[in-house]
Amino acid sequence: MNELLTSIYESQTAVSISFTDFAAAFAVSIALGLLISAAYMHNTRYTKSFVATLAMLPAIICVIIMMVNGSVGTGVAVAGAFSLVRFRSVPGTAKEICAIFLAMGTGLITGMGYLGLAAIFAAVLSLAIVIFNHLDLGSKKNADRYKSIRIAIPEDLDYSGVFDDLFAEYTSSCELVNVKTTNMGSMFRLTYDVTLKEPEREKELIDKLRCRNGNLEINVSRQGSAATEL
Repeated sequence: MNELLTSIYESQTAVSISFTDFAAAFAVSIALGLLISAAYMHNTRYTKSFVATLAMLPAIICVIIMMVNGSVGTGVAVAGAFSLVRFRSVPGTAKEICAIFLAMGTGLITGMGYLGLAAIFAAVLSLAIVIFNHLDLGSKKNADRYKSIRIAIPEDLDYSGVFDDLFAEYTSSCELVNVKTTNMGSMFRLTYDVTLKEPEREKELIDKLRCRNGNLEINVSRQGSAATEL
């Protein structure tokens, strides 16, 4: 067991690395990258480019660490090069960030020569990802409670507090987040973010809102989670 968790390099500050050690570390990095990608894809929506990047990331980090190989000057140069990298502007989810850190950590460990430790690290956390993908942890139930309600009302109806009594009865929290004129200014479209007390009474709330707004359009959707993903 002790040998499994030791580095394959004879010295952590060696000037050169043998081709055999390089090939072994690189091959293990590729294999573990594929394992992490497979675990991430399990029961998850994903893009081809992200999965391919996730598979290659451990090998890239591994080679970089091996090239630094105890050299302070090279390490500073690598840090400077990474500081110039700009990632995509699309915000990532917490799960994507976790997968990226897992791939980078695996590459770092293999680059230092601890192949057995890297395999254990990647295997255990990949299994954890698969397990958590199967656990709901109450997220579906909670998601059904958070709704965005868009209500159209005629222009002669004062929207200030017009639905307050209904929202007080059916929701635990309510916020008017947007007011917009529509239909050549003859109607208002109000957008509320609400938390339902009982999701199964959603239709009952909609029916009462229809009576209040003259049976005009009402749209109910789940609240966006991008701002609260982490």
